[in-house]
Amino acid sequence: MFRTALRNVLAHKARLLMTVLAVMLGVAFVSGTLVFTGTLGNAFRNQSAKSYDDVAVAVTTRANQRDAKDPAVDTATLAKIQGLDGVDTATGRVHGFAGVADPDGKLIGNGWSNTGSNFFPGKDGKDSAYTFVDGKGPDAADRIALDEHTAKKGEYQVGDRVRVATNGPVKEYTLSGVFTTEDGAVNAGGSLVLFETPVAQKLYLRPGQFMDVNVAAAPGASADKLLADVKPLLPKDAEAKTGKELADEQADMIESGLSSLNTILLVFAAIALFVGIFLIANTFTMLVAQRTKELALMRAVGASRRQVKRSVLLEAAVVGLLASAIGFLAGLGLAVGLRSAMGLMGGKIPAGPLVVSPTSVVAAFCVGVLITVLAAWLPARRAAKIPPVAAMNSVHAAATVKSLVVRNSIGGALTLIGAVGIVAGAVSGGSDGRTTIGGGAFLALIGIIVLIPLLSRPVIALARPLMKRLFGVSGKLAAQNAVRNPRRTGATASALAIGLTLVTGISVLGVTLGRSVDRMTTDNIKADYMVSMANGGSLDASALKALEKADGVAAVSPRQDAWPKVGDDHVAVSGVTADALSELFVVKTVSGSIDSITKGELAVSESTAKKNNWKTGDTLPVVFDDDKKGELKVGAVYEDNEFLSSAVLSKDILAPHTPYADIREVWLKMDGGQSAASEKAVVKALGDNPAMSIIDRQGIRDMFGGFVNTALNIMYGLLAMALIIAVLGVVNTLAMSVFERQQEIGMLRAIGLDRRRVKRMIRLEAVVISVFGAVVGIVLGTFLAWAIGQTLKSDIPDYALVIPWGRIGIFLLLSGLVGVLAALWPARSAAKLNMLTAIKTE
Repeated sequence: MFRTALRNVLAHKARLLMTVLAVMLGVAFVSGTLVFTGTLGNAFRNQSAKSYDDVAVAVTTRANQRDAKDPAVDTATLAKIQGLDGVDTATGRVHGFAGVADPDGKLIGNGWSNTGSNFFPGKDGKDSAYTFVDGKGPDAADRIALDEHTAKKGEYQVGDRVRVATNGPVKEYTLSGVFTTEDGAVNAGGSLVLFETPVAQKLYLRPGQFMDVNVAAAPGASADKLLADVKPLLPKDAEAKTGKELADEQADMIESGLSSLNTILLVFAAIALFVGIFLIANTFTMLVAQRTKELALMRAVGASRRQVKRSVLLEAAVVGLLASAIGFLAGLGLAVGLRSAMGLMGGKIPAGPLVVSPTSVVAAFCVGVLITVLAAWLPARRAAKIPPVAAMNSVHAAATVKSLVVRNSIGGALTLIGAVGIVAGAVSGGSDGRTTIGGGAFLALIGIIVLIPLLSRPVIALARPLMKRLFGVSGKLAAQNAVRNPRRTGATASALAIGLTLVTGISVLGVTLGRSVDRMTTDNIKADYMVSMANGGSLDASALKALEKADGVAAVSPRQDAWPKVGDDHVAVSGVTADALSELFVVKTVSGSIDSITKGELAVSESTAKKNNWKTGDTLPVVFDDDKKGELKVGAVYEDNEFLSSAVLSKDILAPHTPYADIREVWLKMDGGQSAASEKAVVKALGDNPAMSIIDRQGIRDMFGGFVNTALNIMYGLLAMALIIAVLGVVNTLAMSVFERQQEIGMLRAIGLDRRRVKRMIRLEAVVISVFGAVVGIVLGTFLAWAIGQTLKSDIPDYALVIPWGRIGIFLLLSGLVGVLAALWPARSAAKLNMLTAIKTE
């Protein structure tokens, strides 16, 4: 039976090709994901370990420039650490944001990983953390050093003047040296600027103080002993760990971060393989049907049912093994491609070998073989039931009425239970509701797949008159052929239905959320521009003063963050310029007047007022950030606004209590509205600072809604794998259908159906099957999107379901195009059949 299985594989190479391709794509996704994340994790772990090679003990503090209450490591403490037995060197560090401008004045790097730190030379004049490839470290207040990657992007050489922005005004420095480093910020696509230590301390902390200390051990010294000796010297809240502990922690963080990426990619691989199951099952079902006589003869000469079943499963295992081997090699190529793509997109991945773990190899082959054998199990079971007497018949017996009733009953029950679960989840809402919807969606999808053969007849029957009217005999025959074998049509359409369910659901949700975000932005702001730091940090107060004096500015206000204790709890407060608020934001009041903030009163959002049972006119006790106490009167309650915090207060009230204002954004209204001249005036007022982002109303809309579009594009790209497999399924079905109907096609040719009409018949059949699957998927996907949207309504103001009819129309057109493309080869094969040979074919 094993030899028989091998012979059948070799005898049906062309027919099994699509199955091999489907399994190969799924396996490539699985193995590529595991190899890629394994390689990435290994590279980052090695880099992490390397960065702590020379660190015996690392000290970190919470010190920052804005809060003097958090103690730092001062110079005297650093000297004590340096004097401990077993210490070779102790290096003090301060760090913060530093952005470097390229020759065009644009920021080099991505903002959030643009950092600055201090050059801390030892007795030899070198800093062990950096290896200089040109020049030397900064030795004066007007000098800096740059990492090699940033210097190359900015086309800077030693001696050039470089514009560097921190939170304050832009300054020019002379480039003293270029270095290489294992710093994580640089490897994440950012930049690193080294200042002379006193300069860095003034920029990021306070003179004579350090945020962190790295201790290197003398030869033979114990890291654990050094840790015990260092701890008593440290200020309150400072933390000390060995370099090995930090390297292990960072490795765990890398592992955790990559596991999310791993899970997402594997989910889409699972979807692709799930779709592939239908293609594989369809292929083996048709192969079994075509070999009815052969299998019956095997039974007649003594083969048992178990042996016949085993023969078909062995055939599937051989196909799965071959597809897994090819898929694994393709997965290696995919992993290499993903790594290169990340590099091209700006992500700097540490050098390292391609990591092919035993897990990735075993997973690839197990998945490929198991999926193929699992998909072939039902066809193998049917093959085992073929009676010996079938050897005398030309075709295998049709499915019994009982089997169809059982199938449709099971499908109907699953669909009903799934639909009830989806509706119940939509009604209950929240994360629990989404979990219920997920379970219901799975059951409904399985139920629909089981029912698709039953649904195909009435749905396709609706299109039959139109096809006959438009395409004549070819259209009529195509519609009849599409429902001649409902099981086969259903299995082929199921693959497209699954893909379109996911694509439609994601599209409807994405467009709906995008429109909601648009409403939140356009409905809530009047400002022309928003100014913020590229790294998401706080703006320096000097930026606000510069904008207040800028030409053409009609109204300007910061959004200053503060967390005073109001009543019994801390409340997020936006400090604003009181008389400019109404000119910059649309603030809808529920009670009171928003202008009351000009009198020093507090305005509170509706949700916060309800939570604390506050109302207009209440006087509330307040403890400010500097622990000073006072009272504030509630002058207004306003509808929740995306751009304002839980409460709004004049920045003049907050000023005495916040020596360092935490200004997240500055909002501007210009005399001439949005224009090139207005933007130029803002850029000029900020000193052409590359670290500050100036965003207009469209940019604000894109900023808030951009993540939705990005997520949609990623989802479409990943789901393309499932749709490719679905296309292969259509090709496979049509090719094998043409093979089965050689005699019929020969007869049609003999009675006058020319080659052109034969091709049209096959193409139309493919289009009908593809569009039928697409319609099922679109309906189910829209239903799921509605249900999930109901669970999000409470979190999204003015949520309203939006059906993207344009996109749905495109999906239907693409489905029709899929049918046309999938039918090219089968239609050509059918048209080339020799009439006499086809008629004689049995």
